[in-house]
Amino acid sequence: MDRTFYFVGIAFFGMINGLFSPLMPVAYVFSTALMAEPLFGSQAAIFYFASLMLSTATVILGGIPAAIYEHVKGAEDSTTVSLFIWLAATALLTMPAVGTFLQVGL
Repeated sequence: MDRTFYFVGIAFFGMINGLFSPLMPVAYVFSTALMAEPLFGSQAAIFYFASLMLSTATVILGGIPAAIYEHVKGAEDSTTVSLFIWLAATALLTMPAVGTFLQVGL
């Protein structure tokens, strides 16, 4: 299987978790405190920044089990197994946001 599909799936799950996560109010408060001045107080820009923070955190946290697997196996590059682990971990992190995603839609 082509590795591109794994990367697209990981990005998709990150995007879904970033937009529909139940942690969005917390991320929005932090984003408002950190980025209100650089984003000129635009509520939409702050919302999208909070969404970007959650998406990035999902992808990073989902990659930790894959990195541990690669370290244990001694792999020099990502294998299909490590990419699948990354995809599965990202999907598991996205599970709380799936209900909202299915209710609202994309």
